[in-house]
Amino acid sequence: MFGALAILLSIAMTAGICLYALVQTAAGSTRLTVVIDAGHGGVDGGVVGRVTHTKESDINLAIARKLQAQFEEAGFSVVQTRPTEAGLYGAATSGYKKRDMQRRAEIIADSAPAVVISVHQNFFSLTSRRGAQVFFREDNENARTLACAIQTALNEMPECVRPGEALKGDYYVLNCSDYASVIVECGFLSNAQDEALLVSEHYQTRLAQTICAGTLAYLAAASSAEPTFD
Repeated sequence: MFGALAILLSIAMTAGICLYALVQTAAGSTRLTVVIDAGHGGVDGGVVGRVTHTKESDINLAIARKLQAQFEEAGFSVVQTRPTEAGLYGAATSGYKKRDMQRRAEIIADSAPAVVISVHQNFFSLTSRRGAQVFFREDNENARTLACAIQTALNEMPECVRPGEALKGDYYVLNCSDYASVIVECGFLSNAQDEALLVSEHYQTRLAQTICAGTLAYLAAASSAEPTFD
């Protein structure tokens, strides 16, 4: 499967959304759903850029909206867990984080998606650390393959100074369902070079295009090998 995935990823990076025709044909013209999860929100701003002091939650939402545009242009149905700046917890009282995550899980379950993409930004004490990292649940083979496809696409970006590998992660959004779910940490807000890119609308768009291309490669390969995406 990985040989086919590499070929399809190359096609996706050069042909863009046209690759979706392969997915659509294999799926019997069924309109697949993608859940996009913009991490944090509301009183939970996530990490903050060292230079611009931009909140992670704002960058996550900006990239999530651009991802939605990419997938909708490709013919997918898109569900955003957090379509606005607000969190999903109701009142910001005790236990708000748990309520927020539970609501995200409910949206994912109700959507029955082909894939779940959770958008985040990284932060590390060592300011030289850079680059995008994709996380998946260890025992979910579909998620691992999706994460590898997206990571490979991100590694091909000219701004990628340190190609990475998809990593195992133990996070609620990965564990709350058996759908192919990944967390994309788009870069490090603790690094000045990454931060400058991540606050740029142009770079956010390129990230969205690249994440979409990796996902299309995964779906095209999966549809040729399996009857369903569950």
